[in-house]
Amino acid sequence: MIPNIPLSYFFVVGTLMFFIGVFGFLTRRNLITILMSVELILNSVNINFVAVNRYLFPDNMHGHFFTIFIIAIAASEAAVAIAIILNIYRKFKTINVENVSEMKY
Repeated sequence: MIPNIPLSYFFVVGTLMFFIGVFGFLTRRNLITILMSVELILNSVNINFVAVNRYLFPDNMHGHFFTIFIIAIAASEAAVAIAIILNIYRKFKTINVENVSEMKY
């Protein structure tokens, strides 16, 4: 049996994760940590989808389907971003945002 946790707790955790991700995205200079911050933002949205679905419509799975869709999008986004980061590292020998001046080959 699932313990009865108030919905506001999930909102607090999701909000904290979202703003930590936004803070990391805006303040970090390393491309890998920026990518991790975007993933943190997406996971905070997933927590809110599942929590709201569980409390409002416990018999439906709409929140879970949205979450699976977001996870699939995040995985493909991460694969493309890592490929871009690897190409940037090969050309510039760094993955700091400040040192990358152009994206052309």
